[in-house]
Parts: sequence; C-alpha cells; structure tokens
Amino acid sequence: MQGLKTILLLLCSNVFMTFAWYGHLKLGEMKISTGWPLIVIILISWGIAFFEYCLTVPANRIGYIGNGGPFNLMQLKVIQEVISLTVFTVIVMFLFKGQSLQWNHLAAFACLVLAVFFAFLK
Repeated sequence: MQGLKTILLLLCSNVFMTFAWYGHLKLGEMKISTGWPLIVIILISWGIAFFEYCLTVPANRIGYIGNGGPFNLMQLKVIQEVISLTVFTVIVMFLFKGQSLQWNHLAAFACLVLAVFFAFLK
C-alpha cells in the first residue's frame, strides 16, 4: 500500500512541477504573461512548486525502505523520472498544440521504462 501511495503522490506532485516549470510558456502562448517581468514568473513558479514539494517529500518518506516503504533511493529516483516524463508528455500533448510525439521521444521513453526494470532487477 505504501508503494501505491508513493506513486500517487509522485503523480500529483509532477502535475504541479510541470505547471511550475512550463505553465508560464502556455501563459505566454495565450498572450497572458507576455509583459510580465521574469521575477514575477519565477515567483509564481515557486509558488506552484511549493505544492509539488508538499507532495514529493511525503512520497519519498513513505516510499523509502528506511522508513518502512518498498523502495530504495535508486528505485525512488527512477520511478520519479518515469512519472515526470509521463506527466510532462500528457500535459504537453493536451495543452501545447504543435508539439508532436516523435519516434525518438518514444524510444527515449522506452529506455526510461527499461531503467525502471533494471533498477528493480535483483
């Protein structure tokens, strides 16, 4: 159950992370933030990233084997990276028109899935 909680928290945290890192680009595309100073964009991104950290830190604490969770540090990191790429890809495909998924992106994603496999290999 702790593994599932960890993964769900990481999924939610990565939604916040993706919007914190890339949401301002969508706002610029929509002509909402074109005149905003960079410091304002940074502060807004930090505000959004706060919620990412509020979910990521508990996810890692719950999931870490040293706290009774099922994952070691390497496994946690590899899982997080795959979740991050998955969430990013879904958000980009729905919110950013003109960004297409190419074969090389899929190949890179397959390599990350293989990384998860190897990280969990005994």
